[in-house]
Amino acid sequence: MTAAIEGASERRACKILGVPRSPARPSFTQKSPASLSGELVERIALLIQSFPSYGYRRLSVLLRKWHGLKVNRKAVYRVLKLKGWMVHQRIWTPRPRVKGMVSRAARSNERWAMDLTHIPVGRDGWAHLAAVIDCHDRAIIGHEISLRGRAKEAERALEDACILRFGTLRPKGSTPVLRSDNGLIFQSRRFRRACRDYRLSQEFITPYTPEQNGMIERFFRSLKEECTWLHNFQSFDEAKKTISTWIRFYNEQRPHQSLGYLSPHEYRAQQRNKVA
Repeated sequence: MTAAIEGASERRACKILGVPRSPARPSFTQKSPASLSGELVERIALLIQSFPSYGYRRLSVLLRKWHGLKVNRKAVYRVLKLKGWMVHQRIWTPRPRVKGMVSRAARSNERWAMDLTHIPVGRDGWAHLAAVIDCHDRAIIGHEISLRGRAKEAERALEDACILRFGTLRPKGSTPVLRSDNGLIFQSRRFRRACRDYRLSQEFITPYTPEQNGMIERFFRSLKEECTWLHNFQSFDEAKKTISTWIRFYNEQRPHQSLGYLSPHEYRAQQRNKVA
């Protein structure tokens, strides 16, 4: 067509002749999908059964680290696409947010974040999980699972964090800033006194802006998607055992995208080696 009208582009030629552009374009035959490796499909299917919320990036990391397969994420994406196993992302809509006060930290033990969540446990009602996360290496350094969500239980989680990171409840030198929301537990006399005793300074996020405490909020989402929503807990003891096991897996083995697909413990060990 363009040869018939010398010097004219495809758009101009179609406009002069009064025809749509699509029929004028050369047709391309769609290539048939490449054959899939049976071993790769089988390994991916097994991982999806254990981790149904994982996407192709994290699955490709597990295939290399746990199964020793030399596979890139494009191959895993192709398998998920052809098999219809893709994880659908939530639709994001813009919302006005308060600027600043991000929860990230430049080094370990610079800022900790803390919050509580609630989990149904069958005949025992609800379990309450208080957790403390390091905002740099993303490790859960203290947690307490109980049938009551009070300042006393939150204080126990804080004690675990201090003992794990410093070996004492009154660390010397620089100490972390503890970030939390404005809940009654974190503003109670008992909890604030505990923070003073442990030499931790508190900071509170702006009301109704949970994204300012995004580290711990994201952890709770992962916990529910990968653990609690996959179980129908019948008792508190069952829930406590399962959740504690998953938190150990989260710290030691689960690949974390923001840490270069290392687990929190692997990332912290890598940082120590760099300093040494």
